[in-house]
Amino acid sequence: MRVLLVEDEPDLASTIAQALRESGYAVDVATDGQQALEKATLWEYDALVLDLMLPKLSGLEVLRRVRAERGTPVLILSARDTLADRVSGLDLGADDYLVKPFSLTELLARLRALIRRAAGQSQSVVMLESLGLEVDLAKRRIVRDGVIVPLTAREFALVAYLVLHRGKVVSRTELYDHLFDEEDDTLSNLLDVHVSHIRKKLGSETIVTHRGQGYSIDG
Repeated sequence: MRVLLVEDEPDLASTIAQALRESGYAVDVATDGQQALEKATLWEYDALVLDLMLPKLSGLEVLRRVRAERGTPVLILSARDTLADRVSGLDLGADDYLVKPFSLTELLARLRALIRRAAGQSQSVVMLESLGLEVDLAKRRIVRDGVIVPLTAREFALVAYLVLHRGKVVSRTELYDHLFDEEDDTLSNLLDVHVSHIRKKLGSETIVTHRGQGYSIDG
């Protein structure tokens, strides 16, 4: 999953970005409102983590303009904790509001929930019965026949994205857009390498190739 983190405080932005990447997210960072608006309307993100007090353009103005073009899930992250602030953010289209200081564990949990709901998946555990797999989106693990199968963070992110869109053929372009950030080389064969490794670990039938179209998980 690809997330846009909008935070102008460098140390906090670095801490959050590192936590997100360690959890398997591809992360782009914007440090002011104008940069955030440009990125949020250029790329298809799975979620935005948005501070309100930003230079150049306020977080609320970014939210208002993004909402006019996209339905990307938005989690506001702000030190502004009055009822009026929270109501304004939610009324402008934010999906959740987390007040600073916060727990990284809670931030990650809220983000997972937003992304699941946006994909129409209310439960964190998905059973792929025909494949004999249990995919736990919250604990970020896959169980086969009662045994946890170890995957890298990026491998799990690929499986999770296909699971959230299961039954649908997901194009290579869409996978690159949602699994790799702006610093990654999207012209490389990274996607093919990850798919190959996943098939070796979970079975060749886990990810289906649709030639010229993309990939799917149909379990």
